[in-house]
Amino acid sequence: MSGHNKWSSIKHKKAKEDAKRGKLFSKLIREIQVAARMGGGNPDTNPRLRAVIEKAKAANMPQENIIRAIKKGTGELEGGAKYEEVIYEGYGPNGVAVMVKALTDNKRRTAADVRHIFSKYGGSLGETGCVSWLFNERGYFLFNKDEVDPDQVMEIALDAGAEDINEPEDDNIIEVITDVKDFEKVKKAFDEAGIKYTSAQISMIPQTQVKLSGKAAEQMLKLMEALEELDDVDEVYANFDISVEEMEKLAS
Repeated sequence: MSGHNKWSSIKHKKAKEDAKRGKLFSKLIREIQVAARMGGGNPDTNPRLRAVIEKAKAANMPQENIIRAIKKGTGELEGGAKYEEVIYEGYGPNGVAVMVKALTDNKRRTAADVRHIFSKYGGSLGETGCVSWLFNERGYFLFNKDEVDPDQVMEIALDAGAEDINEPEDDNIIEVITDVKDFEKVKKAFDEAGIKYTSAQISMIPQTQVKLSGKAAEQMLKLMEALEELDDVDEVYANFDISVEEMEKLAS
């Protein structure tokens, strides 16, 4: 299951560049507004809002920006667009399953943009439900082995009720998978132990993977980057598997 999440690891290294361009901030503000509108403005009682606030703080977003976005989402301040969450499903090169989560105020525009990107990079937009059955919603933690004690990560994860722990042979990472309902409990255990994770989120984990190399791998990564560059796109999930060496070479 680590194929797409290798991409997440590499993408994390580029987060500072995204923040400098301001694109990451605009996406986080949109996500904060949607979370606040759907579940209220109190992060203590709104797990989705709490998670995105943590992402915003990790990206060094000013506190006043976060508060303003929450108030726009709850209607306390005017100016918040009426974004809604939309899921698009399709196929990348060699039949790779792709799910795109977007937050949009114009579904027609977003659908056209997503369809164009799929077509440009050797994929195709499909019908609702065409690939979602290949993914399971799970809590997901990513650790860099150079920054943690793997034995401690495993011990805390298992004690807190984690579902699975993976250490891919060809990468320097540890992945911890949880049931969605156990995500907050496991996260709290890592936080209290002071263990640094690279990523902690509710994600869509693929049940199977499609191995890619060469031209197909290059097209797939270009597709992922282009989709994630769209202003309306929040997250992209896919079930490709590309070697770390090739992915780092292509991503650079």
